[in-house]
Amino acid sequence: AVPAQAHSGRPLGIENCTTAGCHFDVPPGTYDVKVLLGGDAASSTRISGETRRSLLPETAAEAGERVSRSFTVNVRTPEGEPTGPDGTPGLDLVLGGSAPALADIKVTRARHTRQILLVGDSTVCDQPGDPYSGWGQQLPQYLRKGVSVANYADSGESTVTYLSEPRLWATVQPLIHRGDLVLIQLAHNDKTTDEATYRANLETLVAGVREKGGNPVLVTPIVRRWFNSDGTLNNGTALLVNGLGVDHPAVIRSVAAAEDVPLIDLTAKTKALVESLGVEGSKAIYLYNEKRDNTHTSVHGATVYAGLVRDELLAQGLVPEGAVRVG
Repeated sequence: AVPAQAHSGRPLGIENCTTAGCHFDVPPGTYDVKVLLGGDAASSTRISGETRRSLLPETAAEAGERVSRSFTVNVRTPEGEPTGPDGTPGLDLVLGGSAPALADIKVTRARHTRQILLVGDSTVCDQPGDPYSGWGQQLPQYLRKGVSVANYADSGESTVTYLSEPRLWATVQPLIHRGDLVLIQLAHNDKTTDEATYRANLETLVAGVREKGGNPVLVTPIVRRWFNSDGTLNNGTALLVNGLGVDHPAVIRSVAAAEDVPLIDLTAKTKALVESLGVEGSKAIYLYNEKRDNTHTSVHGATVYAGLVRDELLAQGLVPEGAVRVG
């Protein structure tokens, strides 16, 4: 049986593929995928999988050339958001790009993998439907074989609900292994959370990661696209200060310093980027043109923001240089 092959280490191959994609009948777990791209004509191929995750960026091959690439993918149930539908069993890959060409593929059960777990909200999660995308959905394409992304971000969650919903923290914490990174970005939905509670919830998440031997990383939230008349972002809505006056990014920075936790200041980085693009240029980062939405990102915007996260993981030495795709 196919699952037995996957467990035994014998690779599953291109017999499981069509011109549009591949399906591998494997149980939940972590899998290494090695692809050989190219054909008789010039080609350009990207690979996504499961719930619209970007797994391999668009890769060109000259006519007659073969290009080898590898990545590691997390297969789970539910395959997307933890409170969403189960999705399709097994591993599903989709071939895209301007001229896709898959010459060969091998899928094996991963033996030595470092896991990056994501705890977050709708700006991070594996969004099920176009045109939405969370930055966590785009992060896997920036990582090479040996590092997998397990995205347990979920739409609509605050620090309060993430800790209380059994399908979220109570499910995620037992999955943390020694040495795993756990990136935590929760703030957008903490609109009615007072500062003491918000701080305590962050501390609970940090302690829970460390209890399992994992390494917590606090991430300040991406900005909302709300401009002042002078072209700067609004100090309240845009920069995640809630109705009680709680400055979420400031609290996150404070907890990171107090608990000696690595910090990815995505608020500062996205603020600088959005302000540099301006009122018009920043529309494409979010879903303003499609939905008049200044909070959720497009595939393009999520990819740009995932690149900022990738840069910080590399700069802070949180993942080895050889595990990261750059450029």
